[in-house]
Amino acid sequence: MAATLVPVAAFDGSTNGTGATDAALPVTPGGARPLEEMVRLGTQALRSGETEKGIDSLRYAADQGHAGAQWKLGRMYAEGEGVERNDIKAFQYFSQIANMHADDNPATPQARFVADAFVALGGYYLVGIPNTKIHRDTSRARDMFAYAASYFGDPDAQYHLARLYIDGDGVRRDPRFAARWLGLAAHKGQYQAQAALGGLLFKGDDGVPRQAAQGLMWLTLARDAAAGPDDKWVVDLYDDAFASATPDERSMALVYLEKYMKIAR
Repeated sequence: MAATLVPVAAFDGSTNGTGATDAALPVTPGGARPLEEMVRLGTQALRSGETEKGIDSLRYAADQGHAGAQWKLGRMYAEGEGVERNDIKAFQYFSQIANMHADDNPATPQARFVADAFVALGGYYLVGIPNTKIHRDTSRARDMFAYAASYFGDPDAQYHLARLYIDGDGVRRDPRFAARWLGLAAHKGQYQAQAALGGLLFKGDDGVPRQAAQGLMWLTLARDAAAGPDDKWVVDLYDDAFASATPDERSMALVYLEKYMKIAR
């Protein structure tokens, strides 16, 4: 692995990296329950509104190294889902996954949790966490994205890695290199990558020749997938490209789109 992660215990002084003590873990008659059962019970409790019970069950599994439980707790704290948002706790859980599961086979079901943890860590390093030891470090962010993009083939990681090279954020700007990663992610249906690739191809850039019709095709796919208020940039990018495209470019984009949809099916 290219980067060395910061041990999670260094931030809060606890032995399990979450601030929980052994006494807080659920006691089970006859010994520990299978981890999958604890995760199932924890998930059911969360759905029933029993947040504390759910967290205890997930924490038990997480402390035993269950990547799915670690990921769920990390997401809960990152998004403030059922708990008060706490980015450092989220960072710690994602770090546990990265430290313990970085070499997991990409074909295993839990690989998606591991890849997402690397992406989340990259996002934290990209901006830092105020009032903590996690400062903005674009080099570490690039390492996190690059590992998940290459080893796990994660489309979100591929998009974020490409974004660094498009913007020249902490790296030498390289649109051509970015386009390669965007292409991989776009073909996997990552709509942000489709939008970024479309914009890059429509206008052209250093080392990337202008291919307006193909660019408009990718922008059309991205626009159709955009759903939330944070996706306004995708819609705006499409609208600007469509408005400036020639009739021939629009027609050719439809031809490319029809071919792509047939292959995608």
